[in-house]
Amino acid sequence: MPLKYKRVLLKLSGESLMGDQDFGIVPDMLDHYGTQIKGLVDSGVQVAVVIGGGNIFRGLQAEAAGIERVQGDYMGMMATVINGMALQSALESKGVFTRLISAIEMKQIAEPYIRRRAIRHLEKGRVVIFSAGTGSPYFTTDSAAALRANEINAEVILKGTRVDGIYSADPEKDPNATKFNTISFAKVISMGLSVMDMTAFTLCRENDLPIIVFDINQNENLQAIVRGEPVGTLVEG
Repeated sequence: MPLKYKRVLLKLSGESLMGDQDFGIVPDMLDHYGTQIKGLVDSGVQVAVVIGGGNIFRGLQAEAAGIERVQGDYMGMMATVINGMALQSALESKGVFTRLISAIEMKQIAEPYIRRRAIRHLEKGRVVIFSAGTGSPYFTTDSAAALRANEINAEVILKGTRVDGIYSADPEKDPNATKFNTISFAKVISMGLSVMDMTAFTLCRENDLPIIVFDINQNENLQAIVRGEPVGTLVEG
């Protein structure tokens, strides 16, 4: 079956790597991510990844710990680099060629972000892992995902979550919540639904970059999405 999407940006949460733990990285979850991404690469899809750092440190936690906001945000960026290194190792153990790219220079472990070089890596079939957010405080990894996806001309952002799409309310709290198969950017805003932070969401809306929210824990979902099958919730228009 032909592919609907040939270049995607996959947004993963760091919290998913915790599994049932309170923090850190569960090997089974790391292996799951690696297997799913390898499946895309084997299908001929060009894959970029942005992964959060909430399993290690969240910048928003900094104030409660007495850490100044900007310093805390940089600490959160470092957490995404650790997760990026872990994901890189998981992928390379499966025979997938990767490049870890950091928005903050740390040449011993990651390449600096250069747009044309990142695109060239994708064209050569390498998985590009973008780490350290945007390199600036006050921006989330959602914003980094939206920014990088637009810069590399990705066709869609695939936001992997633990629920199977966007609902009218939190399905874990409200049994009457209804799922949307497709929804417009305007309706997400008018209903106050949580998809991405507003900076990221606006960047996608202004550049007509669709977002698909889906359950990353279901093994076949990523493959189905790139073939154009209706999985999760599509945000566009």
